[in-house]
Amino acid sequence: MKRIYVVGTADTKGEELAFLADAIAATGAAVSRVDVGTRDATIPVNITAKEIAGHHPEGANTVLGSDDRGTSVASMGVAFARFVQSRNDITGIIGIGGGGGTSIITSGMRALPLGLPKVMVSTLASGDTAPYVDVSDIIMMPSVTDMAGLNRLSRVVLHNAAQAMSGMAANPAPPPDGKPSIGLTMFGVTTPCVTAIADQLRDTYDCMVFHATGTGGRSMEKLADSSLLSGIIDITTTEVCDLLLGGVLPATDDRFGAIARTGLPYVGSVGALDMVNFWAPSTIPEHFRGRLFYGHNPNVTLMRTTADECRQIGEWIGTRLALCEGPVHFLIPEKGVSALDIEGGAFFDPEADAVLFNAIERTIKPNATRRVTRLPLHINDPEFAEAATSAFLDIARQ
Repeated sequence: MKRIYVVGTADTKGEELAFLADAIAATGAAVSRVDVGTRDATIPVNITAKEIAGHHPEGANTVLGSDDRGTSVASMGVAFARFVQSRNDITGIIGIGGGGGTSIITSGMRALPLGLPKVMVSTLASGDTAPYVDVSDIIMMPSVTDMAGLNRLSRVVLHNAAQAMSGMAANPAPPPDGKPSIGLTMFGVTTPCVTAIADQLRDTYDCMVFHATGTGGRSMEKLADSSLLSGIIDITTTEVCDLLLGGVLPATDDRFGAIARTGLPYVGSVGALDMVNFWAPSTIPEHFRGRLFYGHNPNVTLMRTTADECRQIGEWIGTRLALCEGPVHFLIPEKGVSALDIEGGAFFDPEADAVLFNAIERTIKPNATRRVTRLPLHINDPEFAEAATSAFLDIARQ
């Protein structure tokens, strides 16, 4: 039976956890009380902290045997994320917590597929929630008062949270019908290319375009891991530059990981690999002084990648795509990788580009399912967009 998981630290938030669980059960939903505390529970629960802790890769004692609260909280977060991934009966998940509980519970929520209802009632919900939400679809609901025992306001907040969760779980979104979805990555300097591709495919596919600002690539790959995409056209891989060189819009080390895990049809390219992003000029690290910069706007400064950096970037991308067993077709526009990398443009550097292209082609290890094609075109030429569209349609039919 599918159940709503009601999660909290039953050692310190037992009264609130029980109230919330009972409020959800009163709507007719099946409920499981889940304890992620690190001390003895003060209320009966369905899933104990010891059971959760047992999912830690180093065992339950790593979570529950430490006298250091910070270590215990971090370890419980790891264990809870692994626990929820092992379950197939979660129809929705709602948590309550202060700082520690919010950290633990959202660690698990982020590991769950997009679209599964997730509500976190937290004392931290009115501040910077990015570390807790990241690229997931967690709904953060302010608790307003601290969770130190029920009061007239907390009862109302928890009641409303219960009704919201019950409604979402009882009325899931209808399954998608019609066109399958694909993910595309775009930056301002690759907009003509990606817009043209989306225009050519929109009659057949639901085209989801992601701005390549670090979170964009991660969001796209999260959708892939959640089985919500049928393919990817990754024209703009620029987030790798910021990851490797210290820019402000970086990918994570797991960039391209979802491509390898899912085996989705993948068309990639080198969009905006000629640049690293920084904020205003005054924020640029001292060791980059003297480099070639371009002021994108008063708050964003772009730095041209050198040949040595292009080699590093190309090898990083190629090595990871070489792990993909699904269909991969990587396209190289030999006349430039961005609107700035064009003859007469601020970042035009054919020699650095050549090093980048060679590094990717060498390390991607082309075979029957991984192809690399060089095209005597600029990335924003209409003909390049047509080639990318054709490449995707070709591998999507395989």
